[in-house]
Amino acid sequence: MMLTAVDQLFTPADMLYEPMICFVAAGAKRTVSGDRSWLAGAGDMYLNSLHVPVTAVFEALPYRAAIMRLDTQVLTGLLLELDAPPSDESAPGQGTAPMPAALVDAVTRWVGLLDTPSDIRPLAARIESEILYRLLQTPLGPVLRRWSVAGTAATRIRHAAAWLLEHYATSITVAGLAAVAHMSPATLHRHFRAATGMSPLQFQKHLRLQQARRLLVAGDTTAAQVALAVGYASATQFNREYRRVYGLPPAQDAVRLRVSMGAAR
Repeated sequence: MMLTAVDQLFTPADMLYEPMICFVAAGAKRTVSGDRSWLAGAGDMYLNSLHVPVTAVFEALPYRAAIMRLDTQVLTGLLLELDAPPSDESAPGQGTAPMPAALVDAVTRWVGLLDTPSDIRPLAARIESEILYRLLQTPLGPVLRRWSVAGTAATRIRHAAAWLLEHYATSITVAGLAAVAHMSPATLHRHFRAATGMSPLQFQKHLRLQQARRLLVAGDTTAAQVALAVGYASATQFNREYRRVYGLPPAQDAVRLRVSMGAAR
């Protein structure tokens, strides 16, 4: 369980999402993935079923949310009990929907365990299973089912995305990634874009630029060194793509972020 609280507006934030469900209690956040975006406000939930680089924009404050990581084994076991088949595989790997009352009740009891730590061990896993069960009854249920059954196109895309996360600095072609996912290049490209809003190479570029931005802000290093570290053969290409995404050259953007982060403290 992770609780999120945001009280001060700041510039859109690069984030790397893992498979998880975000339950929003107050405020609103827009999540942008490639050419798609989802807005989740108070009483809504946002489901993300694979590792993906996103941009988060907080549109209403104060923002309060509880986040539950997806446990594939628990979900698969639950689906076997329910005999629930996967649905259409060519849909996004993310989505939002209102939380029904029964789900709000389960999430409230789950978060409430923080007030009684002795109850966490015996009750947390049971309540999390109930949350997944309630979630399967909502419009997001098909997304959850689709991304949990091994051997489907959806889970192969999830595997490809996880592979890119681990090897973002490696030069790879769509054909090479298709071999990793055991799919044809055309099938991989179609399903990958449907799931993430990006092509595989765009996905890799976002991973590289996000990591480059973190390195520039955190360390005493040059843009050329960072470009090489994240997989760019050309510093010129790195500078051009970085500026196109973030609006400033790498060094200037790093200074702006350091100033902004200092002011936030």
